[in-house]
Amino acid sequence: MTPKSSTAKKNRVLPGFKLTLGFTLFYLGLIVLLPLAAVFGKTFELTWPEFWHTITMPQAMASYRLTFGASFCAALVNTFFGLIVAWVLVRYNFFGKKIVDALVDLPFALPTAVAGITLAMLYSHNGWIGQLLEPLGIQVANTRLGVFVALTFIGLPFIVRTVQPILEDLDPELEEAAASLGANRWQIFWRVILPMLTPALLTGFALAFARALGEYGSVIFIAGNIPMKTVITPLLIMGELDMFDYAKATALAVVMLVASFALLLTINILQWWTNRYNTNNLA
Repeated sequence: MTPKSSTAKKNRVLPGFKLTLGFTLFYLGLIVLLPLAAVFGKTFELTWPEFWHTITMPQAMASYRLTFGASFCAALVNTFFGLIVAWVLVRYNFFGKKIVDALVDLPFALPTAVAGITLAMLYSHNGWIGQLLEPLGIQVANTRLGVFVALTFIGLPFIVRTVQPILEDLDPELEEAAASLGANRWQIFWRVILPMLTPALLTGFALAFARALGEYGSVIFIAGNIPMKTVITPLLIMGELDMFDYAKATALAVVMLVASFALLLTINILQWWTNRYNTNNLA
């Protein structure tokens, strides 16, 4: 069998390329593209001045600042602590390691409403954590800090699960070689390990940031939903829907969609960069 025919046979593991491709495009169009097109189509009912007024009204601008600002800060904090968690899980063996590893995925499995109620109970003025913070003058529930806490909770797994496989595949001989050349622990981490982890850290950061932008259930319970202070953009959209003002709701949704598209593009570029970086290292 010639190499060409072998390659062609390998590409036909799933028979009927045209049929499967057509089904794929149909499914994506029905599930993804059609709803998105409906959002943009509903927005076109507004004139440009109406659209601009809707997306720039004070309530919307306040929600953008809170949503994007809290999401960015939460993703940034998770990048630092997620790296530490991944490092501990990969480099050390200890009692209960599997339980800790499973707990990392808890925000994935836990319904967002349950997470929100739990966080609100913990950080309320009479909650287990809230009553300890209140004498220090720190209030979490019904504040922007509560939004940050909720977004940090749901974003941690994205960092850990992105960095963990790269750490596991990292060749220990590189660190041993650097140590034999006189590098201390900080120099080994800064000059040898961190450059290899940077693509994965950036990818995890973008994923956590994108996830936080669309979070709703875990935030509304702890934020208190105070107008102009703790109202996130998804809640503002829900408010417009409750008033059956679908055009304004979709206008706000378009802003979030554009931001999400930009983040997805960034994630794809970072993933391509990560794969290329790892391939060059293996070569």
